[in-house]
Amino acid sequence: MDDKPEAAPDSYAPAARSTLVRRPLRGRYDKAGVHAVLDAGLICHVGYVVDGRPVVTPTMYWREGERVYWHGARDSRPIQAAQQGVCFTVSLIDGLVLARSAFKHSVNYRAVMAFGEARLVIDKERKLGALRGMIERLYPGRWASIRPPSPTELAAVSVVSLELRDVSAKIRDDPPLDSEADLKLPVWAGVLPLALQAGEPVPCARLAAGVGFPALLREWRPSLDVQEPFSWLER
Repeated sequence: MDDKPEAAPDSYAPAARSTLVRRPLRGRYDKAGVHAVLDAGLICHVGYVVDGRPVVTPTMYWREGERVYWHGARDSRPIQAAQQGVCFTVSLIDGLVLARSAFKHSVNYRAVMAFGEARLVIDKERKLGALRGMIERLYPGRWASIRPPSPTELAAVSVVSLELRDVSAKIRDDPPLDSEADLKLPVWAGVLPLALQAGEPVPCARLAAGVGFPALLREWRPSLDVQEPFSWLER
């Protein structure tokens, strides 16, 4: 493990593998900033090594306190490999940045990268609680109305967690950064914002008679629609 300097209670201590080298002023190590990015995402990418080769798996994740969780098939190779060390990443695209020059085109984004060894959730009650957290994170209140996993189903799935320790966020929230010489070019420049949107619900063709769309989901909005405001006055 990298030796780390002391950090403020509300920040992560910088480590060699999680400290930004390129564009370091876009980095954030405060817990509130990192949590905001993680809580806005739906899918992570988990990188690990299998048989000496790098593998990256996209999967759903959720955060509880200072840990992120994901699940997979029992005894699957990705789950086993994750316990030897992972690079966990989440990326959100907030806008396309169109500049006056080809070289200056970019994207506005929020991203988190974390390193560490994942740990299996062994205790059955904790595993069940973690899976409940996955559902409740997306659909608050839904767990009470659905059938929980059976003992057989619970045994068939593995849940792993990663402590948020060696972690950092990187955020770009800028207009086009054209050179002074290009500002007079007769070319439109600016940002095209992007956001995830929920469409019209499509009911299952085999719904039981009389089952309507749940009231708790009528106002559901993906968390990516609500971008945490970031201040970059120090840039």
